[in-house]
Amino acid sequence: MKVWKENEVDGESRETFASRLGFILVSAGCAIGIGNVWKFPYVAGANGGAVFLLFYLLFLVIMGIPVLTMELAIGRASRKSIISAYKDLEKKGSKWHIHGWFCTAGCYILMMYYTTVSGWMLSYLFKFATGKFSGIPTEKVGDVFTEMLANPFEMGFFMAITVVSGFAVLSLGVQKGLERVTKYMMTGLIVLIVLLAINSLLMKNAGEGISFYLYPDWNRAIGIGIGNVISAAMSQAFFTLSIGIGSMEILGSYMSKDHTLLGESIRICALDTFVAVIAGLIIFPACFSYGVKPDQGPSLIFITLPTVFLNMTGGRIWGTLFFVFMTCASFSTVTAVFENLVAWLQDNFGWSRRKAVLVNLIFVLIASIPCVLGYNVWSGLHLIGDRNVLDSEDFIVSNLLLPGGALVYLLFCLHKAGWGQEEYLKETNTGKGIRMSERLIPFFRYILPVLILIILVNVVITHPPQ
Repeated sequence: MKVWKENEVDGESRETFASRLGFILVSAGCAIGIGNVWKFPYVAGANGGAVFLLFYLLFLVIMGIPVLTMELAIGRASRKSIISAYKDLEKKGSKWHIHGWFCTAGCYILMMYYTTVSGWMLSYLFKFATGKFSGIPTEKVGDVFTEMLANPFEMGFFMAITVVSGFAVLSLGVQKGLERVTKYMMTGLIVLIVLLAINSLLMKNAGEGISFYLYPDWNRAIGIGIGNVISAAMSQAFFTLSIGIGSMEILGSYMSKDHTLLGESIRICALDTFVAVIAGLIIFPACFSYGVKPDQGPSLIFITLPTVFLNMTGGRIWGTLFFVFMTCASFSTVTAVFENLVAWLQDNFGWSRRKAVLVNLIFVLIASIPCVLGYNVWSGLHLIGDRNVLDSEDFIVSNLLLPGGALVYLLFCLHKAGWGQEEYLKETNTGKGIRMSERLIPFFRYILPVLILIILVNVVITHPPQ
């Protein structure tokens, strides 16, 4: 396999991924996150199973993959983080790079709460591994989660471990740190989810869970409303790839030009979807086998599934393995987004990697404290309407910056006032593999922006600032 050590851009060397597999696994690791487990399976099951999956795959192909190629193209063409990338590619006198500052802010805000949630996963991994749940009555499982939220020292400790570990990995560089560690984590993650799924599929009432999850139940879909199912599928397909705030753009900046971006984007999406679908095969058979109602959000991960593990033979082992999987899933996202934060300081201020890592480490540690305290000491603090700190930060990133940012990428890549469709297609089709057809440009130019606007309007209507 070819090794790519560096690329020359404007006379400057830039470290790149050592292998194609490394890029795909790191990019998929960035996309694969907590939402793949606590949202995708439930939304699929509640919206008609395979009916939802059909629409999800459709929108992934016509929306997610095209916008992903655009974000990667901006990164690979510029070899810079998002602000500098815009400055390199935009026409003289234009101000597209202002959006780069919103992207960078979005990455910081995302890490201000995602590190806390990742810390929750690590805490539960520790609890299962040390036998904390052994002997706890089923009705008391929820109390463990409540007690953790009420303890700022416990949450702060595991958040700090996440932050320090993430930046420690990045201090080693792109190849020796980010790529090497993520490759091991993603390989382990895939093995774990397959093992957990096999265990769930062998349970006594697994068939009922599989039917609820994957059977095309049109009656259920019609009852919910086909429009609602389509809307849910559209949103899930869009948000699953974490496009819009530059977290994928920075990975594109470390890519080789040996392969087309469409082919690589398809592979990233396939791996992300594989993990999301298999997560449902872990959850639903287990829940139906033990008579536990499946739900979504934190309650699924920290109350429902631990309850299942407590009733399962070898539950301590399976619970530990599940939270190893969840820790890997969340940590792979953390390290990828951290790399964006490190790279923007290097590109815009000429700092060394070591200095950029240290400054970001201190800043993110401090900036993550409000989210930790938002569940206990500052539980009365509401930043946006009735939302606590975490929900307010998530509202800004998920409902505004991600879809808004994707729309800006789209306009930048397709219009003459931005980078332009010729340059976008040239970069996207550089290398071996599946090529993006010029005949798709009218769809990208006139239909895709409307679809993204629908998502943006829909999330604001369904999750208003209050």
